[in-house]
Amino acid sequence: MLEAKGLSKIYSSDGVDYQALKNVDLQISKGECVAIVGKSGSGKSTLMHLLACLDQPTSGKVFVDGADTSVLSERAKNSLRNEKFGFVFQQFFLNGRDTIFENVVLPMRIRGLSNGQINGNVEQALAAVGLDDKKLKRAKDLSGGEKQRVCIARALVGGPQVIFADEPTGNLDSATGESVEKLLFDLNRNNGLTLVVVTHDDDLARRCERVIEMKDGQIVGNYRREALAQ
Repeated sequence: MLEAKGLSKIYSSDGVDYQALKNVDLQISKGECVAIVGKSGSGKSTLMHLLACLDQPTSGKVFVDGADTSVLSERAKNSLRNEKFGFVFQQFFLNGRDTIFENVVLPMRIRGLSNGQINGNVEQALAAVGLDDKKLKRAKDLSGGEKQRVCIARALVGGPQVIFADEPTGNLDSATGESVEKLLFDLNRNNGLTLVVVTHDDDLARRCERVIEMKDGQIVGNYRREALAQ
């Protein structure tokens, strides 16, 4: 599903280079649930951004379903992200004045689908996160947990193959965070979605099938959940 080969990323600031990733190789299979962990500055978010085609590597390549993304135009990458990927971030990035429906529908409008296709997809996504009865409520009036559920619905609405979640429970209390985690894991198990989670939360990481540990821009651990449980 996702593959990184020799992936490196160097950032430059004021004439100083910083290597965020160093020759990373990684494969993530369809339907897997993977956590990417590590301290701040370890390269975990950089790795996710490159896998999701949100940034360009300095060297190396990212393959999606066997296709080399380095040869794609920016327009083609935009289409790839819109059609195959969904994103859930720690910050909600919702327009508070708009309704839940209007926030969730955005990826579909970008794709240029008809109103009939849009309505059906949005209804299905909202039902999946338990918000189908609140679609006309404004985002600013929602609780933190409800806002994150809207973000998950927005990630789901296009029928993605992969959901990238960057600290998805970082702004939530423990009980609400557990509810959001359960929703993401249920989507992975029941819908076959590939789930890639970047997190500092060891408990969240241990609930994933596999844990990728990053340090100084490199993968220093690649563990199956069974090994962690021993």
